[in-house]
Amino acid sequence: MSLSVTSHWEGPKTTTWKPAKGTNGDHTNGAKEVAKEASKVPVARFLPPGFTTEKFQDFASRLQAIVSRENLFVVTEDTALEDGDYLTIDCQTHDMHFLYEREEFVGSALVHPRNVSEVQEIVRLCNEFVMPVWSISRGHNIGYGGAAPRVSGSLVMHMGTHMNKILEVDAENCFCLVEPGVTFLQMQEYLIKHNLIDKVWIDAPELGFGSMIGNALDRGVGFTPYGDHWMNHCGMEIVLANGELVRTGMGAMSSPEGRKQAKAGVPPQDQTPNECWQLFNYGFGPYNDGIFSQSNNGIVTKMGMWMMPNPHGYTPFMVTYEKDSDLPAVIDIIRPLRVNMVLQNAASLRHVALDAAHYHPRTEYTDDTFDVPLTEEQLDAAAKKLDLGRWIYMGAVYGPEPVRKALLEVTKKEMCKVPGSRWFLLEDRKEEFSTLHSRAETMMGIPNWDELRWLKHWIPNCTFLSFSPISKVDGQSAWKQYQMAKNRFAEAKLDFFGIFSIGLREMHNVICIVYNREDAAMRKRVQWLVRTLIQDCADNGWGEFRTHVGLMDQIADTYDFNGHALMKLNETIKNALDPKGILAPGKSGVWPKSYDRSKWALGQDYIK
Repeated sequence: MSLSVTSHWEGPKTTTWKPAKGTNGDHTNGAKEVAKEASKVPVARFLPPGFTTEKFQDFASRLQAIVSRENLFVVTEDTALEDGDYLTIDCQTHDMHFLYEREEFVGSALVHPRNVSEVQEIVRLCNEFVMPVWSISRGHNIGYGGAAPRVSGSLVMHMGTHMNKILEVDAENCFCLVEPGVTFLQMQEYLIKHNLIDKVWIDAPELGFGSMIGNALDRGVGFTPYGDHWMNHCGMEIVLANGELVRTGMGAMSSPEGRKQAKAGVPPQDQTPNECWQLFNYGFGPYNDGIFSQSNNGIVTKMGMWMMPNPHGYTPFMVTYEKDSDLPAVIDIIRPLRVNMVLQNAASLRHVALDAAHYHPRTEYTDDTFDVPLTEEQLDAAAKKLDLGRWIYMGAVYGPEPVRKALLEVTKKEMCKVPGSRWFLLEDRKEEFSTLHSRAETMMGIPNWDELRWLKHWIPNCTFLSFSPISKVDGQSAWKQYQMAKNRFAEAKLDFFGIFSIGLREMHNVICIVYNREDAAMRKRVQWLVRTLIQDCADNGWGEFRTHVGLMDQIADTYDFNGHALMKLNETIKNALDPKGILAPGKSGVWPKSYDRSKWALGQDYIK
């Protein structure tokens, strides 16, 4: 396994700045030199628990000695917290889609490690000072908190600025090995540049500039048959809370070359990995990968991902359904097709409001103010205007022509059994910015900016929050969820947006709560809505699989079997691996013993 390196963005250049003497030992040594350097460190706008300005400046001066001054950015009172939009601004200081106030979750500083050794040194320094550190890959977890740390004043470790290399693409065995900063767009460009597209495809979510590792760790999905990114990861390299480096699965066994390199003094992270690392997930003994997904138990520095072999044939299609009440019948048709893999990729059934927002601003459909949701009549009119239905299914078939022909025949026959349904192929939809044409690219694994056109112009300062309960694939369950959500949206005076995404055995009801982030009153309604929906879903046994940083405590609390036994297990693992509680305290509702959960948890008013 070769470690050929490519990087599409080199990040900030280094300088000749050198650390002050005495800054590499205990922080009581070289006090004068450290104090001199600390005086050059700006005053942080927010400090973490237990920190004074003097302690932070001492910490920051030590940190500069590790990464160099230009790779540490302190968030001060003068720092502009610019939101930008999903195309133009790489928002790293806060959540650009904030649910509370813009300053609710903001770090004290951003640090940009250049390599694994620096990550280890930073973690050890954080242990010494008991500085909470929140690691991000690119910070583009849009709808879920972005780069924002759960504990304000945390050190935000941006892994993607320098650690953005594609270490390997094996087109024969269909896998890649990447660093945290590698994006889906970067991988797509790499495959094109190296003439590998005819052999392998990637699977991308809507946002191509997101991190492949970050998305997989948060269990994000895409739209090819390889759409479950966490399921298709294979092998990780992780820095633990004590700075120790581990490789999981087959990577835990050294390669013959790696053993020689170890004897020659090559650092573990630079040793040639086992050739089976990205081929077999499990290795030997307990399978540990899961405790690093959506967790605060370690910092991932490398990950393998399985890639989809080019199917050498692909046909996208769309089916529209005329009536709102068609939903249960459609879901019950999809279930057997999906579980038998006639429907090969994630089955996505979209509510028409999402497509309406894709094509036009809200004013195209109503003259009402933003606190008057679209009526049923207006939604029907929007569907007619766009030549769509109240529900829109978009999928694709993959493989040689005879395979695709057979799959399309069965799919069309079954999915068009609902009266009033209509079938479209790509050539049938000629409108500008066609949603089918946009989704056709993402269903090939090609990142597409047009997928989020609906964020550009639906309402002023348009942003959204994703809420995604899990249920069985069942028409009545879908209808109950939809009616419950729609009623709550009406109470909150907000437009409903939703997608039912059907996996092999379960259904994600991806509800998008769209709002004006500059409207404080609207944000209050959104807070009430999402917290009420969390409890409504929990009352029905539907739990969320992923969430915004500000909602993690309430959702974690809904997983309550046997006196919250799972949380107790997670806390036991957390406290064993991270006794000082420095890694992302509060992530996924898991608080280390050094934090009083009763004082830090959010949403307790909604916990029964």
